[in-house]
Amino acid sequence: MAMGKTPGSGDDEVEGAGFAEINITPLTDVMLVLLIIFMVTSSVITQQGPGGGAKAGLKVNLPKGGAADVTARTTDLSVAVLADGRFVLAGNVVAEAELKQAFDAAKNQNPDTVVIVQADEGVPHGTVVQVMELAKKAGLAQLAIGVREGN
Repeated sequence: MAMGKTPGSGDDEVEGAGFAEINITPLTDVMLVLLIIFMVTSSVITQQGPGGGAKAGLKVNLPKGGAADVTARTTDLSVAVLADGRFVLAGNVVAEAELKQAFDAAKNQNPDTVVIVQADEGVPHGTVVQVMELAKKAGLAQLAIGVREGN
């Protein structure tokens, strides 16, 4: 710039050829506010409803089972869980410790043993998970849930 010339007088510069700076600070502020709004909204949605967690937000329709899903072999171990929470193994009511021993024995005989859990409809989900966890701790990774044929 020479002395005596006013900025933007257009003598040496082409009109509009200067840098147009975009200020992204307001854009960043708006995006951060939207992010906070979405985070708060999503946490409120998951905490709604009785008990919170998985019960809120989505309705889940469980599928009906079919007889052809799992075919029992002679090496499979079938565990029934009665409505009152008792475990039945080979027709006998057993305690949790005996069930664990049976899983350990099945693992020693055949590591590919499939544990089929047949639970009554009124049994809480936690009891079924408890049986499955016992089987997994014993080293039996193949688990199945026995169902009756649905219409």
